[in-house]
Amino acid sequence: MKTIVLLTISNVFMTFAWYGHLKFKNSPLWIVVLISWGIAFAEYCFQVPANRIGSYKFSAAQLKTIQEIITLVVFAVFSVLYLKEEFKWNYAVGFLCILLAVFFIFKKW
Repeated sequence: MKTIVLLTISNVFMTFAWYGHLKFKNSPLWIVVLISWGIAFAEYCFQVPANRIGSYKFSAAQLKTIQEIITLVVFAVFSVLYLKEEFKWNYAVGFLCILLAVFFIFKKW
């Protein structure tokens, strides 16, 4: 559970680093890049421990899969609440397809 919490926190930081500047399109790009790097550093402070802790329980493929699912959930919430974009039905279908991938990666065969 600690891994998932740390990955979620890191994803919130990374989502703001990568996409938060889209609300400030008039800001100079070099300023946006520097601010994004600072935010990304905070993201790494959670991401690296999450992967280290998680590696005792999950394989690297499983950790990456968990990361991607969290990324999609965080981004979906971010895009609706922060960027004020509509969440469309085809996004949900795409997310469901990715959840199918989760099944295959975590299933004990």
